[in-house]
Amino acid sequence: MTAGKPAVPSPDWLPAEARERSSVRELEAGEPLFRRGQKTFAIFEVERGRLRMVRYSADGEPVLLHLARPGDLFAEAALFSSAYQCDAVAATACRVRAYPKRALLTAFRSDPALGEQFMAVLAHQVHVLRARLEERNIRSARERLLHHLARVAGPGGRTIPINGTLLDLAAEIGVSHEALYRTLAKLEKDGRISRTRSEITLRRTR
Repeated sequence: MTAGKPAVPSPDWLPAEARERSSVRELEAGEPLFRRGQKTFAIFEVERGRLRMVRYSADGEPVLLHLARPGDLFAEAALFSSAYQCDAVAATACRVRAYPKRALLTAFRSDPALGEQFMAVLAHQVHVLRARLEERNIRSARERLLHHLARVAGPGGRTIPINGTLLDLAAEIGVSHEALYRTLAKLEKDGRISRTRSEITLRRTR
């Protein structure tokens, strides 16, 4: 079960021209939206379901870069790159809206305020990436999971809504699913968390 996340900037500010020229794709679980090396043509917004951005290691193992959820923009770097740098594959049946690259770039060049808003989105993504890198440097699976739950709960938060699967959460924090199962069970036994099918609650410690 993938934990919830902090609020992200809304894509409502996207220019009207890009929205008018946008198109929608319905994907089945496991269906690719694009592949690494494919020529860039758009950035995307998840409207329903979840989509994984994945690269593959030298031995062919998938490495999760990002799990996009409803409301997320992704593949923003496509605006400034000639080819996509990873695979985007539906984790579940999902609905994805594509915003044409050319329409967005034209709007940003003609309206500096829109460009600033897009810069704010990119700055937020950098912040999230740095937090994930910090998380990956925590060697203990227990402390890494606690750090992740506290981060996605937000300031003063204790309860984290659950979305997705335990495999998604394990990939997101960079541990095996077996290690995650053991860690969750131990944290529940120690009274550090409580868990239902829909949420995880961090328990206060004295």
